[in-house]
Parts: sequence; C-alpha cells; structure tokens
Amino acid sequence: MPHLCRDCCTTGADPAPAACAVCGSLRLVAHPELLSLTIAHVDCDAFYASIEKRDRPELAGRPVIVGGGVRGVVTAACYVARIYGVRSAMPMFKALKACPDAVVIKPDFRKYVAASRQIRALMADLTPLLQPLSIDEAVLDLAGTQALHGAPPAAVLARFALRVEQEVGVTVSIGLARNRLMGKIAAGRGKPRGFTVIGAEAAELLAPEPVRLLPGIGPAFARKLDAIGITRLAHLQALDDRTALRRIGEDGPALVRRARGEDGRPVDPNRDTKSISAETTFDTDLTAPADLERHLWRLAEKLARRLKENGLAAGGVVLKLKTATFAIRTRSARLASPSALPDRLFAEARKLLVREAIGTPFRLIGIGAQPLVPGADADRGDLADTETPRLAAAQGAIDRLRARFGEDAVGRGRSFDPGPGHGRPHRQNT
Repeated sequence: MPHLCRDCCTTGADPAPAACAVCGSLRLVAHPELLSLTIAHVDCDAFYASIEKRDRPELAGRPVIVGGGVRGVVTAACYVARIYGVRSAMPMFKALKACPDAVVIKPDFRKYVAASRQIRALMADLTPLLQPLSIDEAVLDLAGTQALHGAPPAAVLARFALRVEQEVGVTVSIGLARNRLMGKIAAGRGKPRGFTVIGAEAAELLAPEPVRLLPGIGPAFARKLDAIGITRLAHLQALDDRTALRRIGEDGPALVRRARGEDGRPVDPNRDTKSISAETTFDTDLTAPADLERHLWRLAEKLARRLKENGLAAGGVVLKLKTATFAIRTRSARLASPSALPDRLFAEARKLLVREAIGTPFRLIGIGAQPLVPGADADRGDLADTETPRLAAAQGAIDRLRARFGEDAVGRGRSFDPGPGHGRPHRQNT
C-alpha cells in the first residue's frame, strides 16, 4: 500500500507501517492511488481566526471570533469556538450567547490578503495550473510535475503544507483526488491539518451521505429533492439520465454524475473574478439617507482599493441593502465608462440608494463592481471629460499618502461620522 509521511515527506510502497520508518511520525497517509493522483484542493483552516491567533499567541487556547459588532455576523471562528456551535455567517448575538467567553476581533483584511498572497506564491511554486477559488482556498493540478520536483504530487503537497505552517504561521487541509469535486470534499474531511485522499471509491463513499454534501445544493433545493424521496446521494446515483431529467429537471443528469463523484471541470488558472464587493452591518438600523450615504462612501473607497489591487475596474455597480426584517434588496446600474475611482462608484451607487432610502430602516449596506473590466481601460478621460483625470490624480496622491503613513492618514469629509449608530465594513467578497 503506497504511503506518505506528512512530517518528513518520504513515500513508500510497502504495507503502511504504524509509524514512519525514517522519522517515527505517526502522521501517515496510505491509499492505493496515493502516488498517482494529481488534483488537489487546498483549504486554509479557520483562516482569519488562525491569523489572529498567530499574531496574538496568548489566544492560542481561547475561543476566537472574527466579526463585526453586536449587530454584525461571524466572519470566521476558530476551532475552539466551533466546539460551542459558533459558525461563519451566524449573527454575532447568537455566537456570543453560545460562547460568551469568546474573544471578538474586528477583521483586518489587509493582513488576511497579505497572508493569502504568501500562500498563493508558495502554490505557484508547485504548478502553473493553479486556480484560486477564494482568499483561503484554491485547486491545483500537479500532473506532469513529478520530474520537476523529484517527488510525486502527494509528497510535494505535504512539503507545501509544512512550508505554509513555517513561513506563514497558519495551517491548511488538503484533499487529493481524481477531480475537483472530490478534492473539495476530501479537503473538508479531517480538518484542521487534514490530508485526505479519495480515488476510485468515490461513489461508494458518497452513497450514504446526505444530498447537502454536494456543493451547490442549498436548503431549498434539498427540500425539493426530499419531496420526491431523494435524501441521500445513493438515491441520486441510482437514477439514469432519463429519469433524472423527468424527476429533477434539466440539471438532473449533471447532478447524478456529481453524486457519483464525477466532475470534468479542468483547473483553469485564467478563470476571471466575477465580482468584487464590500459591505457593512450597522450597530443600529439606519433610515436617514445621509447616514446611509456616509457608509456607502466608505465602502466605495474600500471597493476602489480592492479593484486597484487586482488591476481591475468596474463596468457597473451593484447596491445591496438588507432591511431590519432581513429582506435583501439588490439594485444595479452600468457606468458611463469603466472606473476604479471611489467618487465615480459612489455617485452611481448613490443614485440607486436615493430610490430605496424612503423611510425603510436598513441593517446592512454593500456595494459591488460588476461586470469587471481591465483596470487599464478605466478613468482615462477625453477632450470632453477633463474631470476624470483630475479625480484620478487626486486619488493617486491620497493612495500614496495612505500607503506611506497608514489608512487613516487622509480622510475625505463625507466619511466622517458625527454620531452613534455607525458600523464598520466587515466583509469583502470575491
């Protein structure tokens, strides 16, 4: 049985021993296809919370929640907090009720992005076939890299996991499989510091699992399947394409293939980011347009910064609002020309906000850029538009000052908050 030591990264083909013959480690992985599989899903463990614990070692054994204020939601929770039932996206008041001793830390996305870039650079050393999926997650195809690295992909991935721990100070879990779907499912098993391998046994392993295990099947779809007697993946596996089409709809045959562990998606390093956004939850509901606009401006600045960091610009803006009753409203508009200037993003989003801010109390506001376009195509101005180059030059000066002296070195008047009820941006999504 091929096996791998996750501490010294040696491999063997003999029956897997109880401990590594080289270093004595008990952290061994054994699987018939261990040395031939090449698709890996890498998922950082409780990423935001892990970075906070890295920077504050005194919190090592404490429950840590990363998130907004009392009215906010949990952005991330460490594994200690998860023991108490705390989960991402849980309302903060519920999280603190479940774990009153938790240490709550406001998100520091600049720090998280910096760590993500470190990890991504280490991934890029392994293979050019790297597809980031989020700030803390990516899929890699290591086919054809064994000669380059002098070791099979499994050993290369074990070395990578150790480097991340040593150089970045956080841990990752790895799923090694025949395809992307099974790699993702494998990475979710054995966390934290997991290394799970799934090969030909995929369909058998999936059969007893609930349908919700498959990415993309949410509560509503699960209820729809339950209504026709499909609760386990085995029920889907038993359907032929014709029956799946009749009972489930046009997505039925593809769903059956996924339930069997089949996935033909390649690892695509050129996959484009579809959207970039930022949002904030208020400590108290806000109704006044001026209060909402103040937060919208802060988010427009944050969105503009993220666009520039990614070399992108907005072809349009999306406004997101959540009412006091948790109803979500989204409104969108195209820009006259692509832009990554906060002034332009804010102005267009403000037009959308004016139509909604008519007395409804809101608990959240967000702004997004969609569609995304190359940054080189934005904010050029022309003979008829001399204002845009002036704004771009002014914003460039502000960005340089902030880069040198910190984010709070320069503020714009409309961002100042004169009273209570303020919230802070708590999440950025890609």
